[in-house]
Amino acid sequence: MSYLVLARKYRPRTFSQMVGQEHVVQALTNALEQQRLHHAYLFTGTRGVGKTTVSRILAKSLNCQGPDGQGGITAAPCGVCQACMDIDSGRFVDYTELDAASNRGVDEVQSLLEQAVYKPVQGRFKVFMIDEVHMLTGHAFNAMLKTLEEPPEYLKFVLATTDPQKVPVTVLSRCLQFNLRPMAPETVQEHLARVLEAEAVPADAPALRLLSRAARGSMRDALSLTDQAIAFGGGQLREPAVRQMLGSVDRSHVFRLVQALAQGDGKSVVETSEALRLHGLSAGAALEEMSLVLQRMAVLQAVPDAADGSDEEAAAIARLAALMPADETQLLYSICLHGRAELGLAPDEYAALTMVLLRLLAFKPSGEKKTLNEAARGAGVPASPQPAGAEAARVAVPASPRPTGMADGRSPVSPQANRDTAQRPSAPPGHVLPVVEPPQAPPRPGAGPRNTGDVMGVPVRVQPEPLRETPTTVPAVVPTPEGDFWQATVQQLVEREAVTALVRELALQAQLVARDEGHWMLRVERESLNQPASRDRLRAALHAAGHAVDLTVEVGPVTDSPARRNAAAAAQRQQAAEQIILNDPFVQQMQRDFGAKIVPGSIKPVAKH
Repeated sequence: MSYLVLARKYRPRTFSQMVGQEHVVQALTNALEQQRLHHAYLFTGTRGVGKTTVSRILAKSLNCQGPDGQGGITAAPCGVCQACMDIDSGRFVDYTELDAASNRGVDEVQSLLEQAVYKPVQGRFKVFMIDEVHMLTGHAFNAMLKTLEEPPEYLKFVLATTDPQKVPVTVLSRCLQFNLRPMAPETVQEHLARVLEAEAVPADAPALRLLSRAARGSMRDALSLTDQAIAFGGGQLREPAVRQMLGSVDRSHVFRLVQALAQGDGKSVVETSEALRLHGLSAGAALEEMSLVLQRMAVLQAVPDAADGSDEEAAAIARLAALMPADETQLLYSICLHGRAELGLAPDEYAALTMVLLRLLAFKPSGEKKTLNEAARGAGVPASPQPAGAEAARVAVPASPRPTGMADGRSPVSPQANRDTAQRPSAPPGHVLPVVEPPQAPPRPGAGPRNTGDVMGVPVRVQPEPLRETPTTVPAVVPTPEGDFWQATVQQLVEREAVTALVRELALQAQLVARDEGHWMLRVERESLNQPASRDRLRAALHAAGHAVDLTVEVGPVTDSPARRNAAAAAQRQQAAEQIILNDPFVQQMQRDFGAKIVPGSIKPVAKH
């Protein structure tokens, strides 16, 4: 006896046996029960979602005669009458399937339409099913338009396509269109479990989960992969064998990669990438698995209660979600998605995989700020101590442009100018600024000799610039005793990194309005901060810090919050730093003698450690 593949053996025979297409089944069932039948149907969707199956079930529903031969149009064909059995076996004379991929010309369509003038021989209706209808030529579409619009009452058209965009709108307007959706992995997994139970094939849940994800929404692909996995595993489905057959990346490698990226461990990232190379695993599959894990991490970070307790990997994903900040999770997810497109461009896909993974470390925010002295040391310039009065601020003064006419990088200055330069008082220690003498103007014709010592400095810009691009505005803060307490509490939570992302923003932007034993009331200005998940996580962080209280958050004006206090303190430090620079004698001398200007926004207060 020849073996029948699972995809054909378990093809649905009735609407009740179909899975994952309830919206189509409900619409067709109601139409059949109410006898509201259209003359043309168009089923669209990706491969293996049931387009041909729905067409055959619809043909049986229209022509079913019942077990006793007295049945009529029904939404539940009996499957035992002659019409049902002939349609299932492909022998029903009044049901014609045309493959438009190989019969796409106008002659084939005209030959089919010639049969439309004859009434059904065995059944109630003639059913013309045209598969992959988008492959028909333009002339073939035009040939069938008139018959498709006004067919005989005994003729029904059923069209199926995987690319409805290529079907002319003149055809679409004559059909009822149903879109068969790709099936969810959970739906595919449940159906595979029922099929394998009927086949008495032992299988574990992780193996079925791998097959359902590899099917990518197609039930036919899932059953074909299951056939292959049964043969590969010797009559049983186990996760290691299925993973080896599919070339899928073990989630342990993915978890190790995500943990190494969260900890900034580049060595572990490279070693894990090399391990994937040695095992012969696909680099694209590795990025795909990482994207799935990162997506679940992002969901847990946004909605902590969304964890699935039945999933064996939920605990590991929850641990990684707590280890990596939410913004880095989003960044890494985006890098993995875009990195898959780069694998085909690189000469070695594993080298491309390593570069994609290391890209997060390159863009990972380190939080380190370099001062001018550190930058100078990095560039090989010896740093000098700063003068008194300028150690609390950093300033960037733009150098004057090098004048034209310099051959070796030096200005053509006369001996008299050199003597003037030698007599000029030296700059205070600690300031090393490039000073370039302005060039001499060319002598005018007929003019006498010009005194070379009479050199006038021309400023680069004549129009004065403001010191800052925007004026510094100090936020209005009305200090309160509750604000002092809330500021200290939030500062402790932030320093211990007990609150992050939206929860940290809620704590910083909120004002503690009132508090008593067991209950605190907070107020925020923006409704977007008042989210249930953020409130719950802030309450949990306060409980861990020793404040077992309930929180109530209202929306209203805020006058004393940690964010306002921090902004006011930062503005005061900025103003103090600007005053230090403006009052510095050396800076004033540079502005007076050489027309130097302070670059707007370049003064930054130095953080005290």
